[in-house]
Amino acid sequence: MAGGAAGFAALPHVFTTESFDGAPNALAYHRRLAEGDLYPTFTITNPQIDRTRSASEQEEDDLVVRVVAERDGGIVVRGAKMIGTGAVFGNEVIVGTIEPLAPQDIEHAVCFSVPIDTPVLKFLSRTSYEAQARSVFDNPLSSRFDENDALLVCEDVFVPWENVLAYRNVDAAFAMWWQTPAYVNFVHQAATRFWTKLEFLTGLAILITKANNTYRLPPVTQAIGRLMGKVAQAKAFVLAAEASYENVEGRHGVKPGKEISFAQRIMAGELYPQAVQEIKMLAGGGVIQLPASAEDLLHPELGPLVKKYIRSPGHPAEDRIKLLKLAWDALGSEFAGRHEQYERFYHGAPHVYLTQQAWEGDTDACESLARSCLDGYTLGRGATR
Repeated sequence: MAGGAAGFAALPHVFTTESFDGAPNALAYHRRLAEGDLYPTFTITNPQIDRTRSASEQEEDDLVVRVVAERDGGIVVRGAKMIGTGAVFGNEVIVGTIEPLAPQDIEHAVCFSVPIDTPVLKFLSRTSYEAQARSVFDNPLSSRFDENDALLVCEDVFVPWENVLAYRNVDAAFAMWWQTPAYVNFVHQAATRFWTKLEFLTGLAILITKANNTYRLPPVTQAIGRLMGKVAQAKAFVLAAEASYENVEGRHGVKPGKEISFAQRIMAGELYPQAVQEIKMLAGGGVIQLPASAEDLLHPELGPLVKKYIRSPGHPAEDRIKLLKLAWDALGSEFAGRHEQYERFYHGAPHVYLTQQAWEGDTDACESLARSCLDGYTLGRGATR
């Protein structure tokens, strides 16, 4: 959201409409986050109730966040939004709509930011993997790095005018994400995160195969090579988005290249599950044949058995168990499953981003290259050959 706020500040005039001027608030929002070192989160997707209907056509009026009243000091909103990643840990949450709205959805065309502890603002959180973790030894990732996801529910929440960015304007509520650099900044942050995660997972694969004494086997070496290639792909998308930067309209600044940024979404959603599957194959049964708890190592009867049978050359039992428990938390636990789903759908469903790539990509260049080949084969000029 830091990148998103910077995107807002790059083109504040997008927030100015005939009926409401959100530009000063967008600039103040960016300044407040930066100077206050705040952790912002966001909920900008409508609940999955009936995606065949627009926000205003839902069976009930209060399923999607909408404006229900206007006061001198601000507005009152009611309804729900998803998915608030890390929302329960944040200082503020921004509520908006990154999806296109229908012209009749004017009451839903609103974006605002409120403190997490705002009265009658509620969060329905999923299971906390951190709360279920036994220890850092047994659950090294989920015990420390769970960014709990939540559904946001507004029950007549009051929002001061100074916290409103877009108000009752379908075009502004959409443009704040897509005409400013906000969205491509999102993608750049996500692409950098994705690159880092693949490096980490590939490092796990290398450590596991070395612990299993299989690292030098030709099939294993080839598998590590494929993973390293995937890491290079992830890195290439980050660097290419930066190298293909575009100037921000009318201001001193740049944004990541749109075409490469959109393409990264396709690559990440398809590549992450492939990498996880590859590493699971390299790990084999070791990641599930593990002591139930770190306490087993200290047990007077079980401890000697664990140390004897769950080891490998150069890797004592404790070291090997720590490695494999880390691997399972990254590959097969509920925490790991959430991360795989997250990377698949972080930028939306495939039918959305694939269609958008077809619209936004340089189809003219592709078509021109293909036509240049067709132009060389006309009747009377080599057609019969």
